[in-house]
Amino acid sequence: MPSLQSLRRKITSVKNTQKITKAMKMVAAAKLKRAQDRILSARPYAHKMREILANLSRRVNRSAHPLLQKRTGNKIEILVVTSDRGLCGGFNTNIVRKAVETLREHEGHGHKVAVSLVGRKSRDFFRRRNWALRQQWTEVFDKLSFEHALDIGQDLTEHFVKGTFDELYVIYNEFKSAIQQRVIVERLFPIEALETDGTAAATLGGSYEYEPDEEELLEALLPKHFQIQAYRILLESSAAEQGARMAAMDGATRNAGELIKKVTLHYNKTRQTAITKELMDIVGGAEALK
Repeated sequence: MPSLQSLRRKITSVKNTQKITKAMKMVAAAKLKRAQDRILSARPYAHKMREILANLSRRVNRSAHPLLQKRTGNKIEILVVTSDRGLCGGFNTNIVRKAVETLREHEGHGHKVAVSLVGRKSRDFFRRRNWALRQQWTEVFDKLSFEHALDIGQDLTEHFVKGTFDELYVIYNEFKSAIQQRVIVERLFPIEALETDGTAAATLGGSYEYEPDEEELLEALLPKHFQIQAYRILLESSAAEQGARMAAMDGATRNAGELIKKVTLHYNKTRQTAITKELMDIVGGAEALK
């Protein structure tokens, strides 16, 4: 049976841990509000940009621009986006698990695969595995800005044009709500043309008037498009991380409270047992003196 002193120490330790998890929950909630505002502002622009580029790519010769070319090669790259820090539940584990599934699936089809990484958690996982690592970015989410997306987007664009890989997939957590995230596997390169039937194509084709012509717009917009999508993905991951951390710390705080109640009850029972034993010893001694 543990001593009263060890039980008191355990109660104090759990209370201190509870204070930390409660503070981390409050910090994550504050960061989540800012991250949520940023992604909700950026998401419509990024989606509309993708829609316009998909429409443009359907109307022009796709071989005219290197970022639109569909190649017959088998070189695949997977961009895995995780956080730099832990204590956010299954946020990183779900991404890494999906990344491993995707890599093995492409390997099963005879593709040559490599990975690029955003976040220390993905770096720590994949550097101990046998997959080829091409590029990695860490410490991105502390002060996330558009410059990070410029750096990542430019690197990916240059290597796609050079033929380092033929297709690029990105795996990240999409922000749904403060308590819900969804792991997404999205193909970034080459850009998908908008597939529609004849009636829809005619309607959609007449819904835009381009000035100047489509080729010039593609030349100007395509590099920016991938930078915008990279920024959106980083914002999605940042908001999802804070939501996951807030939920994880809330659960940890509640679990600590339940553990404190349980240990306190055990402490009181142990203390009561010790007092009863001492009283019985006193009564027994008094009876022996009679």
